[in-house]
Amino acid sequence: MEKERILKDIKLFEENTRMFDDEKWKNNKVIEMARRYYDDAKYYLSKKDFFTAFGCINYAHGLVDAIRMEEFKGEK
Repeated sequence: MEKERILKDIKLFEENTRMFDDEKWKNNKVIEMARRYYDDAKYYLSKKDFFTAFGCINYAHGLVDAIRMEEFKGEK
């Protein structure tokens, strides 16, 4: 069950970060960090370290959420 939840979160991260694929975000340090945590989550998942993988992917989501909040803070 843990593996499936992490895989779901990884897929959601991939979907939520498509907007950051354009040139505007290429050198954004927070996005780079989120992607490193995403990569770490996949690595730990491959090692069956579900606890660490879950922490990494959720931290990555938090970083992306912070960027999205800042980017769209003027829109309601």
